[in-house]
Amino acid sequence: MLPFALLLAILVLSFIFPGNPATGINEEGISYPDTAWMLTATALVLIMTPGLAFFYGGMVNKKNVISTMLQSFICMAVISILWVVVGFSMAFGESQGGIIGNPGTFFMMKGLLEGKPREVAPTIPLVLFAMYQLKFAIITPALITGAFAERIRFTSYILFIVLFSLFIYCPLAHATWHPEGILAQLGVLDFAGGTVVHMSAGWAALAGALYLKKRNEPSHSPARITYVLLGTGLLWFGWFGFNAGSAFGANGLAATALATTSAASGSAAFAWIIFDAVRGRKPSAMGTCIGAVVGLVAITPAAGFVTIPHALAIGIISSLVSNLMVEIRTRRTNIDDTLDVFPCHGVGGIVGMILTGVFASQKVNPGNTVGNGLVYGETTLFANHMIALVGVSIFAFFGTLLLLKVTDLITPLRVTDEEEKEGLDLSQHGEKL
Repeated sequence: MLPFALLLAILVLSFIFPGNPATGINEEGISYPDTAWMLTATALVLIMTPGLAFFYGGMVNKKNVISTMLQSFICMAVISILWVVVGFSMAFGESQGGIIGNPGTFFMMKGLLEGKPREVAPTIPLVLFAMYQLKFAIITPALITGAFAERIRFTSYILFIVLFSLFIYCPLAHATWHPEGILAQLGVLDFAGGTVVHMSAGWAALAGALYLKKRNEPSHSPARITYVLLGTGLLWFGWFGFNAGSAFGANGLAATALATTSAASGSAAFAWIIFDAVRGRKPSAMGTCIGAVVGLVAITPAAGFVTIPHALAIGIISSLVSNLMVEIRTRRTNIDDTLDVFPCHGVGGIVGMILTGVFASQKVNPGNTVGNGLVYGETTLFANHMIALVGVSIFAFFGTLLLLKVTDLITPLRVTDEEEKEGLDLSQHGEKL
Protein backbone atom coordinates (compact mmCIF):
# COMPACT_ATOMS: atom_id res chain seq x y z
CA MET A 1 0.00 0.00 0.00
CA LEU A 2 2.86 2.41 0.78
CA PRO A 3 4.32 2.41 -2.77
CA PHE A 4 0.83 2.93 -4.21
CA ALA A 5 0.20 5.85 -1.85
CA LEU A 6 3.51 7.45 -2.85
CA LEU A 7 2.70 7.05 -6.55
CA LEU A 8 -0.73 8.58 -6.02
CA ALA A 9 0.82 11.52 -4.14
CA ILE A 10 3.27 12.13 -6.99
CA LEU A 11 0.41 12.03 -9.52
CA VAL A 12 -1.54 14.62 -7.51
CA LEU A 13 1.54 16.85 -7.17
CA SER A 14 2.09 16.77 -10.94
CA PHE A 15 -1.38 18.31 -11.39
CA ILE A 16 -0.99 20.85 -8.60
CA PHE A 17 2.50 21.97 -9.71
CA PRO A 18 2.51 21.72 -13.52
CA GLY A 19 5.40 24.16 -14.06
CA ASN A 20 5.27 27.15 -16.37
CA PRO A 21 5.00 26.07 -20.02
CA ALA A 22 4.74 29.67 -21.25
CA THR A 23 8.30 30.55 -20.27
CA GLY A 24 11.18 29.32 -22.41
CA ILE A 25 14.63 28.24 -21.32
CA ASN A 26 16.86 31.09 -20.20
CA GLU A 27 19.59 31.16 -22.85
CA GLU A 28 21.55 34.12 -21.52
CA GLY A 29 25.24 33.26 -21.91
CA ILE A 30 24.47 29.73 -23.12
CA SER A 31 27.10 28.05 -25.31
CA TYR A 32 25.66 25.62 -27.83
CA PRO A 33 28.88 23.54 -28.12
CA ASP A 34 29.01 23.24 -24.34
CA THR A 35 25.33 22.33 -24.26
CA ALA A 36 25.82 19.68 -26.95
CA TRP A 37 28.70 18.11 -25.05
CA MET A 38 26.78 18.12 -21.77
CA LEU A 39 23.74 16.51 -23.41
CA THR A 40 26.10 13.77 -24.58
CA ALA A 41 27.82 13.50 -21.19
CA THR A 42 24.44 13.16 -19.48
CA ALA A 43 23.57 10.22 -21.70
CA LEU A 44 27.00 8.69 -21.08
CA VAL A 45 26.56 8.84 -17.31
CA LEU A 46 23.11 7.28 -17.56
CA ILE A 47 24.45 4.28 -19.50
CA MET A 48 26.74 3.56 -16.56
CA THR A 49 23.78 2.28 -14.53
CA PRO A 50 22.84 -0.47 -17.04
CA GLY A 51 26.60 -1.12 -17.22
CA LEU A 52 26.66 -1.57 -13.46
CA ALA A 53 23.68 -3.92 -13.73
CA PHE A 54 25.63 -6.20 -16.07
CA PHE A 55 28.81 -5.81 -14.00
CA TYR A 56 27.09 -6.93 -10.79
CA GLY A 57 24.64 -9.31 -12.48
CA GLY A 58 27.41 -11.40 -13.99
CA MET A 59 29.08 -11.89 -10.61
CA VAL A 60 26.19 -13.34 -8.62
CA ASN A 61 24.62 -16.77 -8.52
CA LYS A 62 22.57 -17.64 -11.59
CA LYS A 63 19.33 -17.66 -9.58
CA ASN A 64 19.88 -14.02 -8.56
CA VAL A 65 21.01 -12.40 -11.82
CA ILE A 66 17.70 -10.74 -12.73
CA SER A 67 17.06 -9.41 -9.23
CA THR A 68 20.58 -7.99 -8.97
CA MET A 69 20.32 -6.28 -12.35
CA LEU A 70 16.84 -4.93 -11.59
CA GLN A 71 18.13 -3.32 -8.39
CA SER A 72 20.26 -1.08 -10.60
CA PHE A 73 17.60 -0.48 -13.25
CA ILE A 74 14.90 0.49 -10.76
CA CYS A 75 17.11 3.33 -9.53
CA MET A 76 16.64 5.00 -12.91
CA ALA A 77 12.90 5.10 -12.26
CA VAL A 78 12.68 5.80 -8.54
CA ILE A 79 15.49 8.36 -8.22
CA SER A 80 14.34 10.23 -11.35
CA ILE A 81 10.96 10.82 -9.70
CA LEU A 82 12.53 11.74 -6.38
CA TRP A 83 14.97 14.17 -8.04
CA VAL A 84 12.18 15.99 -9.87
CA VAL A 85 10.02 16.30 -6.76
CA VAL A 86 12.56 17.34 -4.15
CA GLY A 87 16.01 15.77 -4.63
CA PHE A 88 17.54 18.47 -6.81
CA SER A 89 16.34 21.13 -4.38
CA MET A 90 17.89 19.32 -1.43
CA ALA A 91 21.20 18.91 -3.24
CA PHE A 92 21.49 22.25 -5.05
CA GLY A 93 18.77 24.49 -3.63
CA GLU A 94 19.26 27.50 -1.38
CA SER A 95 21.75 26.47 1.28
CA GLN A 96 20.56 25.81 4.81
CA GLY A 97 23.70 26.21 6.88
CA GLY A 98 25.88 24.52 4.27
CA ILE A 99 24.35 21.15 5.14
CA ILE A 100 21.29 20.75 2.91
CA GLY A 101 19.38 22.68 0.29
CA ASN A 102 15.94 24.18 0.82
CA PRO A 103 13.46 21.54 -0.45
CA GLY A 104 11.23 24.29 -1.82
CA THR A 105 13.84 26.00 -4.02
CA PHE A 106 13.14 23.87 -7.10
CA PHE A 107 10.21 21.81 -5.78
CA MET A 108 8.72 19.85 -8.69
CA MET A 109 11.39 21.59 -10.84
CA LYS A 110 9.81 24.97 -10.15
CA GLY A 111 11.49 27.73 -12.19
CA LEU A 112 14.02 25.34 -13.67
CA LEU A 113 13.46 26.11 -17.34
CA GLU A 114 13.71 29.87 -16.97
CA GLY A 115 16.31 29.73 -14.18
CA LYS A 116 19.76 31.28 -14.52
CA PRO A 117 22.61 28.79 -15.08
CA ARG A 118 24.65 27.67 -12.09
CA GLU A 119 27.85 29.53 -11.29
CA VAL A 120 29.87 26.33 -11.77
CA ALA A 121 28.20 25.65 -15.12
CA PRO A 122 27.46 29.12 -16.56
CA THR A 123 27.32 28.09 -20.23
CA ILE A 124 24.67 25.36 -20.08
CA PRO A 125 20.95 25.60 -19.23
CA LEU A 126 20.02 25.05 -15.59
CA VAL A 127 17.69 22.22 -16.55
CA LEU A 128 20.59 20.41 -18.24
CA PHE A 129 22.73 20.83 -15.14
CA ALA A 130 19.90 19.32 -13.09
CA MET A 131 19.49 16.35 -15.42
CA TYR A 132 23.24 15.73 -15.52
CA GLN A 133 23.38 15.67 -11.73
CA LEU A 134 20.39 13.33 -11.69
CA LYS A 135 22.47 10.61 -13.35
CA PHE A 136 24.96 10.78 -10.47
CA ALA A 137 22.12 10.50 -7.98
CA ILE A 138 20.83 7.43 -9.85
CA ILE A 139 24.02 5.39 -9.87
CA THR A 140 25.04 6.05 -6.25
CA PRO A 141 22.41 3.87 -4.49
CA ALA A 142 22.78 1.30 -7.28
CA LEU A 143 26.46 0.90 -6.35
CA ILE A 144 25.47 -0.20 -2.84
CA THR A 145 23.48 -3.21 -4.06
CA GLY A 146 26.52 -5.40 -4.62
CA ALA A 147 27.15 -5.56 -0.87
CA PHE A 148 23.82 -7.10 0.10
CA ALA A 149 23.08 -8.91 -3.15
CA GLU A 150 21.17 -12.20 -2.97
CA ARG A 151 19.41 -11.50 0.33
CA ILE A 152 17.39 -8.24 0.30
CA ARG A 153 13.65 -7.89 -0.29
CA PHE A 154 12.94 -5.80 -3.38
CA THR A 155 10.18 -3.62 -1.91
CA SER A 156 12.28 -2.88 1.17
CA TYR A 157 15.20 -2.00 -1.07
CA ILE A 158 13.09 0.63 -2.86
CA LEU A 159 12.25 2.32 0.44
CA PHE A 160 15.90 2.21 1.48
CA ILE A 161 17.20 3.90 -1.69
CA VAL A 162 14.65 6.69 -1.26
CA LEU A 163 15.81 7.30 2.31
CA PHE A 164 19.48 7.01 1.36
CA SER A 165 19.12 9.49 -1.48
CA LEU A 166 17.32 12.05 0.66
CA PHE A 167 19.34 11.79 3.86
CA ILE A 168 22.82 10.69 2.75
CA TYR A 169 23.36 11.52 -0.92
CA CYS A 170 21.66 14.92 -1.10
CA PRO A 171 23.39 16.34 1.99
CA LEU A 172 26.80 15.14 0.75
CA ALA A 173 26.18 16.56 -2.73
CA HIS A 174 25.14 19.87 -1.20
CA ALA A 175 28.04 19.99 1.23
CA THR A 176 30.59 19.21 -1.50
CA TRP A 177 29.28 20.77 -4.70
CA HIS A 178 27.18 23.71 -3.59
CA PRO A 179 29.36 26.85 -3.28
CA GLU A 180 28.05 27.38 0.26
CA GLY A 181 28.37 23.74 1.30
CA ILE A 182 30.44 23.01 4.40
CA LEU A 183 32.94 20.77 2.57
CA ALA A 184 33.26 23.25 -0.28
CA GLN A 185 33.88 26.00 2.25
CA LEU A 186 36.46 23.81 4.00
CA GLY A 187 38.37 23.49 0.74
CA VAL A 188 37.63 19.92 -0.35
CA LEU A 189 38.21 19.12 -4.01
CA ASP A 190 35.94 16.48 -5.53
CA PHE A 191 35.89 16.85 -9.29
CA ALA A 192 33.29 14.23 -10.16
CA GLY A 193 32.13 12.35 -7.07
CA GLY A 194 34.82 10.42 -5.22
CA THR A 195 33.37 11.65 -1.93
CA VAL A 196 29.74 12.21 -2.90
CA VAL A 197 29.29 9.02 -4.92
CA HIS A 198 31.92 6.40 -4.18
CA MET A 199 32.76 6.99 -0.55
CA SER A 200 29.10 7.37 0.39
CA ALA A 201 28.15 4.20 -1.52
CA GLY A 202 31.16 2.31 -0.17
CA TRP A 203 30.47 3.08 3.49
CA ALA A 204 26.76 2.43 2.95
CA ALA A 205 27.67 -0.92 1.41
CA LEU A 206 29.73 -1.88 4.44
CA ALA A 207 26.86 -0.89 6.72
CA GLY A 208 24.45 -2.93 4.60
CA ALA A 209 26.66 -6.01 4.61
CA LEU A 210 27.00 -5.83 8.39
CA TYR A 211 23.31 -5.18 9.01
CA LEU A 212 21.95 -7.92 6.74
CA LYS A 213 24.62 -10.37 7.91
CA LYS A 214 25.94 -13.32 5.93
CA ARG A 215 24.11 -15.22 3.24
CA ASN A 216 23.18 -18.82 4.00
CA GLU A 217 25.27 -19.92 1.02
CA PRO A 218 28.07 -17.34 0.79
CA SER A 219 30.09 -19.19 -1.86
CA HIS A 220 29.12 -19.45 -5.52
CA SER A 221 30.45 -19.28 -9.04
CA PRO A 222 29.78 -16.14 -11.10
CA ALA A 223 26.80 -16.65 -13.38
CA ARG A 224 28.17 -14.86 -16.47
CA ILE A 225 31.71 -13.49 -16.64
CA THR A 226 30.79 -12.25 -20.12
CA TYR A 227 28.21 -9.99 -18.42
CA VAL A 228 30.99 -8.63 -16.22
CA LEU A 229 33.08 -7.82 -19.29
CA LEU A 230 30.13 -6.15 -21.00
CA GLY A 231 29.29 -4.17 -17.86
CA THR A 232 32.88 -3.03 -17.47
CA GLY A 233 32.91 -1.82 -21.07
CA LEU A 234 29.74 0.20 -20.54
CA LEU A 235 31.03 1.62 -17.25
CA TRP A 236 34.39 2.53 -18.81
CA PHE A 237 32.64 4.16 -21.77
CA GLY A 238 30.16 6.07 -19.63
CA TRP A 239 32.81 7.18 -17.15
CA PHE A 240 34.17 9.66 -19.67
CA GLY A 241 30.85 11.49 -19.35
CA PHE A 242 31.09 11.10 -15.57
CA ASN A 243 34.54 12.71 -15.32
CA ALA A 244 35.03 14.78 -18.48
CA GLY A 245 31.43 15.99 -18.21
CA SER A 246 32.19 17.43 -14.79
CA ALA A 247 34.12 20.19 -16.54
CA PHE A 248 30.63 21.42 -17.63
CA GLY A 249 31.84 22.43 -21.06
CA ALA A 250 33.59 21.35 -24.25
CA ASN A 251 36.94 22.71 -23.12
CA GLY A 252 40.50 21.89 -22.18
CA LEU A 253 39.58 20.82 -18.67
CA ALA A 254 37.22 18.20 -20.08
CA ALA A 255 40.05 16.91 -22.27
CA THR A 256 42.33 16.75 -19.22
CA ALA A 257 39.75 14.79 -17.24
CA LEU A 258 39.29 12.38 -20.15
CA ALA A 259 43.04 11.82 -20.38
CA THR A 260 43.57 11.26 -16.65
CA THR A 261 40.58 8.90 -16.58
CA SER A 262 42.05 6.85 -19.42
CA ALA A 263 45.45 6.67 -17.75
CA ALA A 264 44.18 5.68 -14.30
CA SER A 265 41.77 3.01 -15.47
CA GLY A 266 44.32 1.39 -17.74
CA SER A 267 47.08 1.34 -15.14
CA ALA A 268 44.74 0.00 -12.46
CA ALA A 269 43.47 -2.85 -14.66
CA PHE A 270 47.01 -3.90 -15.54
CA ALA A 271 48.28 -3.52 -11.97
CA TRP A 272 45.49 -5.78 -10.66
CA ILE A 273 46.40 -8.75 -12.85
CA ILE A 274 50.15 -8.21 -12.39
CA PHE A 275 49.67 -8.23 -8.61
CA ASP A 276 47.61 -11.41 -8.93
CA ALA A 277 50.35 -12.99 -11.08
CA VAL A 278 53.03 -12.13 -8.51
CA ARG A 279 51.02 -14.11 -5.97
CA GLY A 280 50.76 -17.11 -8.26
CA ARG A 281 47.30 -16.49 -9.70
CA LYS A 282 46.28 -16.58 -13.34
CA PRO A 283 45.46 -13.24 -15.00
CA SER A 284 41.67 -13.31 -15.06
CA ALA A 285 38.96 -11.45 -16.90
CA MET A 286 37.26 -10.76 -13.57
CA GLY A 287 40.43 -9.28 -12.11
CA THR A 288 41.02 -7.09 -15.13
CA CYS A 289 37.47 -5.75 -14.94
CA ILE A 290 37.56 -5.09 -11.21
CA GLY A 291 40.94 -3.38 -11.51
CA ALA A 292 39.70 -1.09 -14.26
CA VAL A 293 36.67 -0.05 -12.23
CA VAL A 294 38.81 0.59 -9.14
CA GLY A 295 41.01 2.91 -11.21
CA LEU A 296 37.96 4.73 -12.53
CA VAL A 297 36.67 5.15 -8.98
CA ALA A 298 39.97 6.46 -7.63
CA ILE A 299 40.56 9.01 -10.39
CA THR A 300 37.04 10.42 -10.12
CA PRO A 301 37.75 13.07 -7.42
CA ALA A 302 41.12 13.93 -8.97
CA ALA A 303 40.34 13.83 -12.70
CA GLY A 304 40.34 17.58 -13.25
CA PHE A 305 43.11 18.42 -10.78
CA VAL A 306 46.09 16.13 -11.52
CA THR A 307 48.58 15.51 -14.32
CA ILE A 308 48.44 12.42 -16.53
CA PRO A 309 51.56 10.76 -14.98
CA HIS A 310 50.04 11.27 -11.54
CA ALA A 311 46.84 9.67 -12.84
CA LEU A 312 48.89 6.57 -13.69
CA ALA A 313 50.16 6.52 -10.11
CA ILE A 314 46.64 6.91 -8.71
CA GLY A 315 45.45 3.95 -10.79
CA ILE A 316 48.30 1.69 -9.68
CA ILE A 317 48.14 2.62 -5.99
CA SER A 318 44.36 2.28 -5.77
CA SER A 319 44.45 -1.08 -7.56
CA LEU A 320 47.05 -2.55 -5.19
CA VAL A 321 45.30 -1.22 -2.09
CA SER A 322 41.86 -2.48 -3.14
CA ASN A 323 43.27 -5.86 -4.15
CA LEU A 324 44.77 -6.24 -0.69
CA MET A 325 41.51 -5.10 0.93
CA VAL A 326 39.57 -7.75 -0.99
CA GLU A 327 42.05 -10.34 0.28
CA ILE A 328 41.72 -9.10 3.87
CA ARG A 329 37.91 -8.96 3.69
CA THR A 330 37.75 -12.50 2.28
CA ARG A 331 40.27 -14.26 4.49
CA ARG A 332 40.38 -12.33 7.74
CA THR A 333 36.83 -11.13 8.38
CA ASN A 334 33.32 -12.57 8.47
CA ILE A 335 31.85 -9.64 6.57
CA ASP A 336 29.74 -10.84 3.64
CA ASP A 337 30.15 -7.92 1.25
CA THR A 338 28.91 -10.05 -1.64
CA LEU A 339 30.66 -8.25 -4.50
CA ASP A 340 33.33 -6.40 -2.49
CA VAL A 341 31.74 -3.00 -2.87
CA PHE A 342 33.53 -1.49 0.12
CA PRO A 343 37.04 -2.80 -0.74
CA CYS A 344 36.67 -1.59 -4.33
CA HIS A 345 34.30 1.40 -4.44
CA GLY A 346 34.65 2.56 -0.85
CA VAL A 347 38.39 2.10 -0.51
CA GLY A 348 38.93 3.25 -4.10
CA GLY A 349 37.07 6.47 -3.30
CA ILE A 350 39.05 6.93 -0.08
CA VAL A 351 42.38 6.40 -1.85
CA GLY A 352 41.30 8.78 -4.62
CA MET A 353 40.34 11.46 -2.12
CA ILE A 354 43.63 11.13 -0.25
CA LEU A 355 45.71 11.16 -3.44
CA THR A 356 43.84 14.21 -4.74
CA GLY A 357 45.23 15.93 -1.66
CA VAL A 358 48.66 14.60 -2.60
CA PHE A 359 48.81 15.27 -6.35
CA ALA A 360 46.42 18.17 -7.11
CA SER A 361 48.05 20.99 -9.08
CA GLN A 362 46.76 24.50 -9.61
CA LYS A 363 48.55 24.53 -12.97
CA VAL A 364 46.26 21.76 -14.18
CA ASN A 365 43.14 23.55 -12.98
CA PRO A 366 43.43 27.26 -12.14
CA GLY A 367 39.90 27.02 -10.73
CA ASN A 368 41.47 25.20 -7.80
CA THR A 369 41.82 28.09 -5.38
CA VAL A 370 42.55 25.89 -2.36
CA GLY A 371 46.16 25.04 -3.09
CA ASN A 372 48.52 22.39 -4.40
CA GLY A 373 48.87 18.87 -3.10
CA LEU A 374 51.34 17.40 -0.66
CA VAL A 375 53.79 16.41 -3.40
CA TYR A 376 54.28 20.10 -4.19
CA GLY A 377 55.19 20.91 -0.60
CA GLU A 378 51.84 22.31 0.51
CA THR A 379 49.80 20.78 3.33
CA THR A 380 46.53 22.74 3.48
CA LEU A 381 44.65 20.76 0.83
CA PHE A 382 45.82 17.42 2.17
CA ALA A 383 44.81 18.35 5.73
CA ASN A 384 41.37 19.47 4.49
CA HIS A 385 40.87 16.15 2.75
CA MET A 386 41.86 14.13 5.81
CA ILE A 387 39.37 16.05 7.96
CA ALA A 388 36.63 15.54 5.35
CA LEU A 389 37.55 11.86 5.02
CA VAL A 390 36.82 11.24 8.69
CA GLY A 391 33.62 13.30 8.70
CA VAL A 392 32.16 11.81 5.52
CA SER A 393 33.02 8.27 6.63
CA ILE A 394 31.27 8.66 9.98
CA PHE A 395 28.24 10.34 8.42
CA ALA A 396 27.79 7.84 5.58
CA PHE A 397 28.38 4.70 7.67
CA PHE A 398 26.36 5.48 10.77
CA GLY A 399 23.71 7.39 8.83
CA THR A 400 23.16 4.36 6.62
CA LEU A 401 22.97 2.02 9.62
CA LEU A 402 20.20 4.21 11.02
CA LEU A 403 18.32 4.23 7.71
CA LEU A 404 18.62 0.45 7.42
CA LYS A 405 17.11 0.10 10.89
CA VAL A 406 14.27 2.49 10.04
CA THR A 407 13.57 0.60 6.81
CA ASP A 408 13.65 -2.72 8.63
CA LEU A 409 11.12 -1.47 11.17
CA ILE A 410 8.75 -0.39 8.40
CA THR A 411 9.21 -3.44 6.17
CA PRO A 412 11.61 -6.38 6.73
CA LEU A 413 14.84 -5.97 4.77
CA ARG A 414 15.94 -9.55 4.47
CA VAL A 415 14.19 -12.31 2.54
CA THR A 416 13.27 -15.52 4.34
CA ASP A 417 15.61 -18.51 4.28
CA GLU A 418 13.27 -20.26 1.85
CA GLU A 419 13.20 -17.26 -0.50
CA GLU A 420 16.98 -16.99 -0.39
CA LYS A 421 17.37 -20.67 -1.20
CA GLU A 422 14.90 -20.43 -4.06
CA GLY A 423 16.69 -17.39 -5.43
CA LEU A 424 15.53 -13.79 -5.60
CA ASP A 425 14.70 -13.97 -9.28
CA LEU A 426 11.80 -16.31 -8.58
CA SER A 427 10.91 -15.33 -5.00
CA GLN A 428 10.89 -11.58 -5.62
CA HIS A 429 10.00 -11.27 -9.31
CA GLY A 430 8.63 -14.58 -10.57
CA GLU A 431 11.22 -14.67 -13.34
CA LYS A 432 14.33 -16.68 -14.19
CA LEU A 433 17.06 -16.85 -16.79
